[in-house]
Amino acid sequence: MKWPLNVPVLSDGVVTLRAHVPADTDGLVEMANDPTMQRWTAIPIPNTREMSEQYAFTVLPRGWDDGKHRGWAIEVDGRFAGNIDIRQSPIADIGFALHPWARGRGFMTHAVRLAVDWALNEGGIEIVHWRSHVGNEASLRVAHQTGFTLHGLMPGTLHERGQVLDAWTGSFRFGDSPVPRTPWAESAVLESERLRLRPFTEADVPRVVEACSDPVSRHFLAGLPHPYTPAVARGYLADCVWQAATGAKATWAIADHGTDELLGNIAVMDMIGINPTSGEIGYWMHPAARGRGFMTEAVRMVVRHALDPQGLDRRRLVLYAAADNPASNAVAVAAGYRHYGTQRAAERLGDGSFDDLHGYEILR
Repeated sequence: MKWPLNVPVLSDGVVTLRAHVPADTDGLVEMANDPTMQRWTAIPIPNTREMSEQYAFTVLPRGWDDGKHRGWAIEVDGRFAGNIDIRQSPIADIGFALHPWARGRGFMTHAVRLAVDWALNEGGIEIVHWRSHVGNEASLRVAHQTGFTLHGLMPGTLHERGQVLDAWTGSFRFGDSPVPRTPWAESAVLESERLRLRPFTEADVPRVVEACSDPVSRHFLAGLPHPYTPAVARGYLADCVWQAATGAKATWAIADHGTDELLGNIAVMDMIGINPTSGEIGYWMHPAARGRGFMTEAVRMVVRHALDPQGLDRRRLVLYAAADNPASNAVAVAAGYRHYGTQRAAERLGDGSFDDLHGYEILR
């Protein structure tokens, strides 16, 4: 075992970055075989103790020697909490992972700030790139919180376990501020006696597919992909997370309060751009949930939250409905919106025809 003598110790009083020591090995093995770790990273499966030791005590020391792979153990309160590494130079990639016990407590945000600051100020790095699997919200939240510029989805960027995968990407340059560039448009849980508005989950995918394959949905939402597969649904849910991270859209699953069954979808869209104090309400309903007043109730709940300065802090909300969609127009009126105009032949429908589009607004 080669002991790395050139690994800088970095600390901010919450986390410490240091060289790995033999006492970390059990934690490394546990982390390497954790299902979440295996789901979102390229770590070999199965993963043995020898592999963890090889990584910590051969790969990383060699990487520090040649300057191509600088990695640290993350320590919290004297306990091994995870790994973080900066790969290549002067253009670098960052990678990080936490042991299950340390997740969800903000430790990785501290670790990333320490590692990036060292890389740009002392490590000869000019830019640090972040990449993750599409859908890895935990990694995206770290990148967002630490000030990475979020670029978007890059097709075919990752090659892991024989698969070519799309990736979410971001970057951080010298001089960038290590704080969020945009507010995260959180989908705060909103509840009534009948409904629970919450973020989407994997369990919602089958109902999303059913709703977005329904002929009525496809008629009034002409842009829906066809066929609408589970993979398409997962891509939509991942995009909702990305749009939240960039502050562009807050999206809720409308669920039954008692059973948590998915009833529909509602979002506040177009929250950035020319008028960053406005937004547009959009929605769809699962066919089995229509005609029971659920959408009107959900729109009222989201409007209250969106106009609340402690919520999404919008000053104006608009809603558009095709003239030949009486249900959507009725929801707008019942939710307190005021009709302010009609755009002629502005809405393309699923059969290729064009319909007039009614515009509604509500102000704080």
